[in-house]
Amino acid sequence: MRIELHFGDITEFNTDCIVNAANSSLLGGGGVDGAIHKKVGKLLKEYCAKLNGCLTGEAKLTLGFNLKANFIIHTVGTRISFNNVEPTFEDCENLKQSYQSCLEIASKEKFNEIVFPNISKGVYGFPIDLASKISLRTIFKFLEKNEYPKKVIFCCFNIENLESYINEIKENYE
Repeated sequence: MRIELHFGDITEFNTDCIVNAANSSLLGGGGVDGAIHKKVGKLLKEYCAKLNGCLTGEAKLTLGFNLKANFIIHTVGTRISFNNVEPTFEDCENLKQSYQSCLEIASKEKFNEIVFPNISKGVYGFPIDLASKISLRTIFKFLEKNEYPKKVIFCCFNIENLESYINEIKENYE
């Protein structure tokens, strides 16, 4: 199978590429973004400062520097937590585009493996089950038509996100 679920710390993966659920400045923040920047240190921040930020749904590639991963794809997910409303169609499309942009880079670079965090599911406030549905649907569709990446891994830092992916796979992909 080309999709795997993993419970743990994304910064510990020895792989082609991990994805950073970044903020638009690309200069570090909380959650996954903060953990990656903390682990890498100032080299990543200095490099990202030259990238002029990133819009929601876009993705930008950097080296992995001193991580076990060779590269980092930084993407900005949909932020809805401050609106305190249900995600709109546009919010869903932007989240889908975040995954799509990362997959396109992975395909272009011929990465065998890419590891995703839970984009937009934390402080950005996207409902966990809906985000799992969007991400899996986007990835399955992409993998049907593309040779690379050979494998996609979802790295979950908490059980709630892991269970959400498991439930979505059971309901729609078995």
